[in-house]
Amino acid sequence: MARMNAPVRVLVVDDDPLVRDGLTMMLDGLDGIEVVGTAGDGAEVPESLARHPVDVVLMDLRMPRVDGATATSLLRARSDAPEVLVLTTFDSDEEIIGALRAGATGYLLKDTPPTRIADAVRRAAAGESVLSPQVARRLMDQAVDRAAPADRARTELARLTERERAVVAAVARGETNAEIAAGLHLSEATIKAHVSHILAALGLSNRTQVALLAHDAGLV
Repeated sequence: MARMNAPVRVLVVDDDPLVRDGLTMMLDGLDGIEVVGTAGDGAEVPESLARHPVDVVLMDLRMPRVDGATATSLLRARSDAPEVLVLTTFDSDEEIIGALRAGATGYLLKDTPPTRIADAVRRAAAGESVLSPQVARRLMDQAVDRAAPADRARTELARLTERERAVVAAVARGETNAEIAAGLHLSEATIKAHVSHILAALGLSNRTQVALLAHDAGLV
């Protein structure tokens, strides 16, 4: 998560040098954002992180050696794991679900307007889920591995309190902590505490994975 009142440090990972340069020119220097490095493949990410502390990795998916989903999974296993925001041309169900289950906190398509990409970077650094509208609709319209995973998801959520399940449902609807707090008539600090406990209790790394579990269970 980004440091208080400090620029969000971004690593851009894409095998196309024109895309890397374009994203760097677009993002670096914007209010609250600093591009601290670039990489041309998922295999280069660990070395890049060793050179520069990073808050958000802007990750392509299809790369020649180590793909974005694999790189994301390896990143999220680190104790100092940055948030991962996928930015790609591809929106197949398999790629979306693979990246989100690997631990990506968001999934954007490359036709997303620059201002929204910048906003998504800031939101990802704050731990919020960020999905392109097209991707969000795909997740809502399809069943994510329905049968046995649905039973497992319901079993997992049964371990939570009724209030915590209400928070999970709100997270799955894409609500911010402030919106959840208003809806449940609680303080934002209380909602943050609930989200932290939910992540710990379910063994999940971010809000996007909470939303996927809720969809699996049919909670939303």
